Amino acid sequence: MKRLASIFPLVGQLRSYEGGDLRSDIAAGLTTAIMLIPQGMAYAMLAGLPPIVGLYASTIPLISYALFGTSRQLAVGPVAVLSLMTAASVGAIAEVGTDAYLTYAMILALMVGVIQFAMGLLRLGLVTNFLSHPVLSGFTSAAALIIAFSQFDHLVGPGFDTWTMAVGVGSLLFLLAIRVWKPSFPGMFFVVVAATAMAWVFGLDERGVAVVGEVPTGLPSFVLVPMSWEVVQTLLPAAIVIALVGFMESFAVAKKIAEGHGEADELEANRELVGLGAANIGAGFFGGYPVTGGFSRSAVNDRAGARSNLAAVVTAVAVVVTLLFLTDLFYFLPQAVLAAIIMTAIVGLIDVKAVRHLWEVKRDGLVILAITFVTTLFIGIEEGLATGIGASILWFIIRATKPHAAVLGRIPGTTSYRNLDRHPEAKVISGLLLVRIDSQFFFGNVSFLKDLLTKLESEMDEPLRAVIIDASSINQLDSSAEIALRQLLEDYRERDVELYFAKTKGPVLDVMRASSFYETLGEEYFTYRIHEAVEAACRRCFDSDDPYQLEHPI
Repeated sequence: MKRLASIFPLVGQLRSYEGGDLRSDIAAGLTTAIMLIPQGMAYAMLAGLPPIVGLYASTIPLISYALFGTSRQLAVGPVAVLSLMTAASVGAIAEVGTDAYLTYAMILALMVGVIQFAMGLLRLGLVTNFLSHPVLSGFTSAAALIIAFSQFDHLVGPGFDTWTMAVGVGSLLFLLAIRVWKPSFPGMFFVVVAATAMAWVFGLDERGVAVVGEVPTGLPSFVLVPMSWEVVQTLLPAAIVIALVGFMESFAVAKKIAEGHGEADELEANRELVGLGAANIGAGFFGGYPVTGGFSRSAVNDRAGARSNLAAVVTAVAVVVTLLFLTDLFYFLPQAVLAAIIMTAIVGLIDVKAVRHLWEVKRDGLVILAITFVTTLFIGIEEGLATGIGASILWFIIRATKPHAAVLGRIPGTTSYRNLDRHPEAKVISGLLLVRIDSQFFFGNVSFLKDLLTKLESEMDEPLRAVIIDASSINQLDSSAEIALRQLLEDYRERDVELYFAKTKGPVLDVMRASSFYETLGEEYFTYRIHEAVEAACRRCFDSDDPYQLEHPI
């Protein structure tokens, strides 16, 4: 049983069932289905697909994730951002409404699923760390505006049709109001039922209001979509981006909810990749398109009492029942209502809090967010995300080549040494330079250290007698850095300047010993504490056993 649970987390979740958990899962599954059915149809329309495809993507994928996923509350299915990305990538090679368009959407889902599944098996969950929070925030905020613009015509109708505007804008205002005043109320379900009934009673389809029309009855069938290498090559960049974005969105939601229940240790990034991969493969084989875990539905699933992945199975069964017996009821559903549902859902994607937080805390992150946002909004989705990732990596390289460094002084009454810029009360010794480098030392910042030491020496009032490097923040040392240190040592010895290393870490010492730098410098020039190095330098350079007598304020 344990081995089965290790393959299918749902088995382990059911084994820990307590009284009332089954009832909670059924209630949560049905509640989530009430939200998922209109959302799924709306998001399919956003993806340029028939509404029925959104329901297809809400059956097998949910069951697949329930078997392999580790989150107890995550509600998988169509989401706004992936729908928009699907429309952008598939729309570039096929016309909306054609059989080819649907086929390519299914192929895209398969590719996303295979990528995620493979990443999970290869334990590549850490790859998603390249998608920093500012990049994701800028990307999703821009995508939200693109989605809003794309739904405007559906919301108000061609030429601002009066009846369409009444239905669409009225639905939007109602959903926004309910979201604020009574979030637990099933507003989407109510709006769908009420608007459909009104459209049927008053014949709104004859008054210019576009309705969903005939929705096929029946379950999605297994389909082996024809694939060609040319199509795979064309869709591959989009599939990679969708796989990463879908996982990041899903895992962030799952992690936040799991932490609230004290279940964060159950959540495994690589297992989540496998679960989402299985869901997307299921979508690709059964008439769907790319899916992932959605924030709003997962929050509803959690609040409704989901205790295990069985809740997702219940949701899928409810969608199946709808497909078998209730599709005729959607004939008069106004498309303006689906547009209102989409626009309501994307409000949460515009991350104003992140902008305010980055402005107050880390403005370089705000620049990356802005770059991603502008590029996504005005150039394209894939280009925006790629530019954001590129900007993040570039900024990381810049920071790595020019790391933070601090000149240190002793805090009076202690043997602790701190940054002079932050502690003006600290004392220094003329001719003695104490420097801390807060980074690994590698080929990229070799010149930085040399230039820094040269600059600091030029600013000293007295000739340089000794340099002490606080190596407590240096985690790694590569061959280029080791050669640079050897050259630095030779230069200092030619000028009778002593060089010390304090608080050097094991991995760095290993490199120094292997290269014989440790032996060349001498064991006595490596100390466990900065103050020991200061005392040794004072004895050698100033013939004094009491460094305190040599100190003066900065």
